[in-house]
Formats: sequence, C-alpha cells, structure tokens
Amino acid sequence: MSQFDSERVIQNIVSELVQECTRRRHVLTETLVAFMVKAVMLDPTNGFDVDRKLTEPEMEKLKELCLEKLLAPFSPSRDSINMQLYFLMNYTSQRDFLKEIHVGLDSRLSLLSRQITDSRVETSRASEAVYSRILTYILLQSSMGSPTDADSKQEAEAALQRIFPQSELRSFMMLPKKKKEEQLRKLATISTGIRLFNKGNQNREGEFDVRELIPTVLKDALSSARETIRKELSETQTLAWKFTAVLEKQTQCNSQSRLRKDAVILLQQALYNVRTHEGFLKILLTDACACEKVVELLQADLLSQLKILGETLKPSGAAPAARVISSFKALSSTWSRLLDEAELLNFLHKITVNLHPFMASQAEAFSETELDGLQEAAEVKSDEQRLAESSGEQIDPAQAESREWLVPEAASNCSELPLQYNGFCGYTLVNSDGLLLPGNPHIGVLKHEGKLYAFSSKEAALNFASSPDAFAAEVVEKAKRSPELVHLLNLHQQLSWISPFSEVKREEVLLTKTFKCDSGTQTDTHPTETNIDKSYEWNEWELRRKALKLVNLRTKATHSCQTDKSHMRRENVTQTWLQKDAACQSKKDSGSSAATPHIYLAGLTGQREAQVVKVNLSKPPYEE
Repeated sequence: MSQFDSERVIQNIVSELVQECTRRRHVLTETLVAFMVKAVMLDPTNGFDVDRKLTEPEMEKLKELCLEKLLAPFSPSRDSINMQLYFLMNYTSQRDFLKEIHVGLDSRLSLLSRQITDSRVETSRASEAVYSRILTYILLQSSMGSPTDADSKQEAEAALQRIFPQSELRSFMMLPKKKKEEQLRKLATISTGIRLFNKGNQNREGEFDVRELIPTVLKDALSSARETIRKELSETQTLAWKFTAVLEKQTQCNSQSRLRKDAVILLQQALYNVRTHEGFLKILLTDACACEKVVELLQADLLSQLKILGETLKPSGAAPAARVISSFKALSSTWSRLLDEAELLNFLHKITVNLHPFMASQAEAFSETELDGLQEAAEVKSDEQRLAESSGEQIDPAQAESREWLVPEAASNCSELPLQYNGFCGYTLVNSDGLLLPGNPHIGVLKHEGKLYAFSSKEAALNFASSPDAFAAEVVEKAKRSPELVHLLNLHQQLSWISPFSEVKREEVLLTKTFKCDSGTQTDTHPTETNIDKSYEWNEWELRRKALKLVNLRTKATHSCQTDKSHMRRENVTQTWLQKDAACQSKKDSGSSAATPHIYLAGLTGQREAQVVKVNLSKPPYEE
C-alpha cells in the first residue's frame, strides 16, 4: 500500500473514531486519535501489516482496538501520550513566546492607535476624547494599572502633562500618520519612565519594591513559579522511585509471588507516566530558574537607574533635557523587559498546573495505600542513590577493545553528553520487563555508530556492548508495544511514522539540549602560492603611468660621445687598401649556313587516277 493510500485510509478511520468518541461524550483531539491509530497498527501483537492494504475486517478490528484504548476508564498510557502532545503543542522557546506576547500587545493597541491617529480635534470635546485615548494607550502599553482605575489614570495624566500638554494636541494631529504613531510610542515610553521615577521617589525613606507595580496575576507567578514546579517535581520523583522499586522487586522475585501480567503492565504505564511528567517539569524548572535570575538582575538594574536619575534631577543641579529623556527611556525599557520575564514565569506556571491532570489515571490505578503495600519489602532508592552506588564501577577500555568507550577522565562534561534514550539504560529496559533505570555516565559511555549510551551498571554496559544493534532493535520493539516510550526515550527517528512530532509539526530542537563550546580556526589568506602574478597591478592610474613610460622609451634613442677627459677612453687604428681594377674575356662568336628545302607536290586535286608529281626546287647552299 502506497504512503498516499495509507494516509488516506488512516484519515478516514480517524474521522470515524472522532465522531464515535464524540457520540459517546468523549472529546478527543484528532492528533491523539491519529497517533493512537498508528500506534495500534505498529504494535506487532495486533497483527497488522503496515505495508499491505487493510481489509474490511482488519479495519473493523483496528477501530475496536483504538476505541478500547481511547475510551478506557483510566489509562496511564493514554494520559502520557496526551501529556506529551499537550506539552509539544503549548511549550515554546522564550524567544517565540515573547514574540507572541509582543504581537498580541501590538494587535490590542493597533485599533486604539488607529482611532487616535485618524481622529479630528475640531472641538474641545473631541480634543478631550483623543487625549483620553492617548492616556488609555499609555496605560495599556506600560501595564502599570488599568484604564478603569482612577488613580492609575490620574498618575498617567500627570506624567503626560509634563511632556505633552493638551494644548499641543493640534500640532500633534497635523503630523503625518507615521510620525504620529512614532510620537505616540515615544510618549508612552517617556511617561512610563516618569511614573516609575515618581513611584521610586515616594519611597525614599524605605526600600522601593518593584513587585508592587507588577499586575497581580504576574506577581503571583513571580513569587511562586519556581516553588510550584519544585514541589510538583519532588512529588513526581517520589512516585517514580516507588514504581521503580516495585517493578524492580517483580523482576527479582520468583514466579509464584509475582503480580499478574496486566498489573505489571499497568505498573509500567504508571512509571512511564511519572517519568514523562518528571522530564517536562525539569525543563520548566530550568527555564523558571533562569527567569528568576534575570528578574533579580533587572530589579537591581531598575533600582540603580532610579537612584542615578534621582541624583541627576536634584534641585541643586541642572541636567540636560536630552539626558533626562534618555534616562526615562532606559527606565521604561528595563521595566518592559521585567514584564516580559514575569509573563514568561506566568506561562511556565500555567503549563505546570495544566500538566497535573494528566497524572490522574495512575493515581486512580494505584492509590497511595496500595502503592505502599506493593513496596513493603522493596527498598525505595532515589536516582541520586542509584548513581552513587554505581559510581564505583567503571569500564576498563582494555576489557572491551572492540568498542569505543568514553570514561569520565577523558570527557570533562560526561554528565552533559547527548545520551540515547534520554539517559535511561536500554539494557535494563529490555531485560527487566520494561523497567526504566537512569544510566550513570561515570561508569562509561558506549559510543556506537555515532550514538552514546549510558548504563545503570557495569554488567549492563558489557552485555549491551556485546551486541548493541540487537539491543537497540529490542528497545524499538518495546516502544512499539508502549507508544508513550517514543517521546520518553527520544525514538522519533526510529519510529517517525507514529512520532507525535509529525502530527503537531514541532521541531525537535525545542526539547533537546543545545551544547555549545568555544572553538577557533585560522586559515591563511593564500594557502598555495600558485597562480599569483607578482606584477599584477589593479590601480588604473598606475597602469596608465607604466603605459606612458613604455611609449616614451620606444621613441627615445641613446647618444654618447667621448672626450679627452672621459674615463676608460681608448684609441682605434684602421688600415685600408685602394681598389684594384682587372678584366678578362671568355666569349667566342661563331656561325654556320644550312640549305633551305623547297619541295612541291602536283596532282593532289582533280582526277582520281591522276599521278602525283614531286618537284624538288631546293638549291645548294652556295647558290643562295
């Protein structure tokens, strides 16, 4: 079956499944349904052949299996996939997020700006209305109070009156539209700086808290974003360690004391769910910590600028107006950057809160009491404890000369290498019923076909290194049976057909860590000396000068003379003889006379029988 036909069949099945789920009062996105359809088809236990066209019975079977997975009362696997899709569709880089924020603010202000620039101030009432719109524009752009708040509006009006009184409105309206828009933005920037300076002067005795000016929604995120993420991460990691301990216990106990197979599968799905949540929370926590550091720097910068501006505007001194306006603009710019960081923290806080509902299925499947009962005899170890226990084991490269190993002594940033499977041990996943254990790079990192693998123990490392391709293929087979592992283990290249990245059209770079290093290189201007004309001249005037010089040389002749006082003189003597005349004769004249023959023939014409007569009239030579 061609790819086009396959995609068309899948689209039809997805549409039918979405309608069926809606009919059963389950609202599911097409992205989730499409991913689930492809995952069911790729699962080898279901018996579908993706290279062959599906028959009608197979299509019905596919729909039934998909509905069973999509409409299950609680499914940690489905919640993990939903969580991954939500994060991929909503999480974005800081640059893109701030770009969206600025575009949204510009779109909100564009209508108000158009109303201001297109207005006419023919009457005093119209003038007051336009001036009021300018105040609203300034308040919305600065985010320092609401236009409906009387105090905020009064403060903004007082700041605006200092630089743009209402009497100058007619001159403003006579400007071209582009100039009016630029002037409007400039007024908003300067008035925001003035308001910030006034707020700082009101608290001369005490320390000025910048957080007081930030909107309430952003203020809450600014103060609690990192703590909220850390709390969620701590709870998720505790659950992950408990599920890991229970599954590890199941792999070590005998067959009689083991749990049922469906219970083990549910434990695996719950472990994958919390590990997925943990990975996303780590990304959010890293961003939140970076944002808070930037916020602290901006707050210190803002307070420093307020202090310097206060010294500049002392009554005893007279500062240039251009310098003061520039200071107000810098103050407003710092405030704008501070608001951007607060918006970003609020965004991270919202994503953290919205990720929590995707943990509901595993919480329903295993309550806290039930989970504690399963781990009675199991020792719960944190990831840090496991790494500390296995740090003493290190691979000796001499033991495995056929493989390339990176040891901690050879790689200074061994813990930051781009490891396969997001740092989890692939050997343990294959040989321990889908158990996920973090790999320890300090044991040794295997480099195979350009990929780096970390392992949870030395034994796992040596066993995996004995046949890395076979174990890598087994990991892919595990991911086919558990599709949430595609993203969790970063298997998008191996299983691109069902990868959620192809559905949401997100770039993988958003979730992969970028490694940077300083490097340099030096290249000679001319690496080889061939084809270099030493007499080449690019200057036209120099070429003209040389041409004139050659022309002058061709028309010149060198003359010299020798005098008695000349140095290196010499005497020349030449002897000649007169020409001698001589002659000789070698020519001899002689001659002879010969007879001239005269012979006539008669009777050539006439009768046939006539006789031809020959008459010789030649004379002897002496008779002539």
